[in-house]
Amino acid sequence: MPEAGALQLAQELIARSSITPQDGGCQELIAARLARQGFRCESMPFGEVANLWARRGTAHPVVCFAGHTDVVPTGPLSEWRSDPFVPTIREGRLYGRGAADMKSSIAAFVVAAEAFIADRPAHSGSIALLLTSDEEGPAVDGTVRVVEKLKQRNETIDYCIVGEPTSVDVLGDVLKNGRRGSLSGKLIARGIQGHVAYPHLARNPVHQLAPALAELAGTQWDRGNEDFPPTTWQISNIHGGTGAANVIPGSVEVDFNFRFSTESTEASLKARLEAVLEKHGLVYSISWTLGARPFLSGRGRLAEIAVPIAKAHTGRTAELSTAGGTSDARFIIDICPEVLELGPVNASIHKLDEHIGLDDLERLSRIYLDLLRALLP
Repeated sequence: MPEAGALQLAQELIARSSITPQDGGCQELIAARLARQGFRCESMPFGEVANLWARRGTAHPVVCFAGHTDVVPTGPLSEWRSDPFVPTIREGRLYGRGAADMKSSIAAFVVAAEAFIADRPAHSGSIALLLTSDEEGPAVDGTVRVVEKLKQRNETIDYCIVGEPTSVDVLGDVLKNGRRGSLSGKLIARGIQGHVAYPHLARNPVHQLAPALAELAGTQWDRGNEDFPPTTWQISNIHGGTGAANVIPGSVEVDFNFRFSTESTEASLKARLEAVLEKHGLVYSISWTLGARPFLSGRGRLAEIAVPIAKAHTGRTAELSTAGGTSDARFIIDICPEVLELGPVNASIHKLDEHIGLDDLERLSRIYLDLLRALLP
């Protein structure tokens, strides 16, 4: 495998500004490169979102690499040491928006597939790539829509490696074989607006809501289990008042989120939270959004071989974890029994001066290549 292959491709991808839901031409670049290797590449646009399904072969097992070409906004450009869309190498690291999340993983996918095909042009099974530009956004027209289309065609995947940045301290120390659920709510507690000097003529919803929020913040929702940490509840935003110092607000809005394990359900969390609000006598309304249900991939062949393969390249025995945020693996699990997330160190993702170590990029390519060799003998 050419040592600079993944680095060069990662640089080309980072140079394409692709703030979600834009793709910036990344998938076109990848499709052209894969087509030369015998992949059948299908563009699947939905709305503003670009999606790519590429497959080489028609037989099973199907080994799929999945990821996203969109990135989050850069933040203040003046605070970056170098332009986030000008890939820059400094002190053994590649800097740029998407360097860790997750254009480097995509580059490593492609280079690994090319090296595998060069070695085994008549390989068994199939190699596939599933890419979207809607992972960092609402995730409505991205991977979930591609999965729906594949289901309609009765296409399934046997093993899927998602290139999300799962590593914590060093490459390969954490792999994700599941994710917690995400349930968000917007709570509006209503009172009666009035003058602060005449509180008996008003009803302050902030005062009424505060004890309920304290109780919710101190609630143990569940204890988790062997595969999932305990469910957590966090407030993300609170807004109330007119901006005037002498007006009691008529309402207060609170945004909150559950990250929940399989020990709780959407219904149970809703019921328990609303019971607390009722207990405190609040007049309220809630709009709920289920972002993801918790899922756990079977600890089958993929996990069994990925841990020792990663260790061979990194010297670390990986921990299988379900912690962290959501990913598109939650959609892929619907057509694939074994999904594993394996990617770069996540310390710099979504931050200024996002980066990946050059050594990590090379090792990631070789890990993906060895996974192909093991899964498609």
